[in-house]
Amino acid sequence: MATTRERVVAAAVAMTVEIGWSQVTMAKLADRVGVSRQTVYNEIGTKPGLAEAMILRELARFLDVVSAAFDEHPDDLVEAIRASARGVLEHAHDNLLLHAVVSATHGADTELLPLLTTHGESLLAAAKGVVATRLAPYDVGPAGDRLDAAIDMVVRVVLSHVMQPSDTPEATADDIAWIAARVLRD
Repeated sequence: MATTRERVVAAAVAMTVEIGWSQVTMAKLADRVGVSRQTVYNEIGTKPGLAEAMILRELARFLDVVSAAFDEHPDDLVEAIRASARGVLEHAHDNLLLHAVVSATHGADTELLPLLTTHGESLLAAAKGVVATRLAPYDVGPAGDRLDAAIDMVVRVVLSHVMQPSDTPEATADDIAWIAARVLRD
């Protein structure tokens, strides 16, 4: 059974998709979840805290896709990267919250976008941490700072395509895998 916090965050995601982030209030959220407004504040804190909780919830879902792809390809690093990039890009394509955040840039509802872009340090750190952990069992060429740079490159390229796709998830994943193969087998 979902905790009150999980229910509040899920309801906030649904409301953001349905009516836009600027229309989400703690009172409306409390009504939607069936709790008091004080309970929402106790569970989440402020509205910026709610925004961060929503983004981190979605990030966890994306990172689960990455982990599953690596689990499916324990002996082939390039295929693991290809599958994780494709999975992330497919998940992004169907992610209603991501679309609500990105499309809000065309209106006045842009409060969530910096959490994904210019203030996305925690998002980047979490994604790079998962990739670094998943790379550990593989035989990769670069080490130390060079490996960190390669991980940073792969994560940033994938995130760039999440925010602004330029091709199909399959084609983009193939390109990312090709680049990663050259960099990681240094």
